[in-house]
Amino acid sequence: MRTTVRVTVPIILVLSISLFLQGHNLPGGGFIGGVLTTTAFVLIYVAYDLDYLESGVLDRQIEPGTGVFEHRTVTAYRRTLLLGLVIVLGSGVVGILVGDPFLTQTYVHVDGVPIYNEVELASALVFDLGVFLVVVGAILTIVSVVSAE
Repeated sequence: MRTTVRVTVPIILVLSISLFLQGHNLPGGGFIGGVLTTTAFVLIYVAYDLDYLESGVLDRQIEPGTGVFEHRTVTAYRRTLLLGLVIVLGSGVVGILVGDPFLTQTYVHVDGVPIYNEVELASALVFDLGVFLVVVGAILTIVSVVSAE
């Protein structure tokens, strides 16, 4: 199981990033990218556990006797969720500040980018980033708390 996780988690994370980045033009985006990222972390939980993620992956000391809500990793997941909410709301408010409706999206083409030549930068990517962070933070918080029970 652990060998399989070591092989599949990087593949899942690369696919997650790919789906996240293409989401404003093609199927994908923040939600499915966040779900796939969460899947990678859940595989690590199943093969190892939350304490391994804390000490082995994040290289933090585990504080004995702390409840699941005080666990630093779970606290980080909750902060990730809140940061995602702030980004989603912020991307919506920007439209209001420039006189457009809430959540108005725009894009700009940038020429002369090495390798790609032309790149389209869409403000929808910022919104998708917020959705990605909300999904990752919420699902990982739920999984961590439920698995500790």
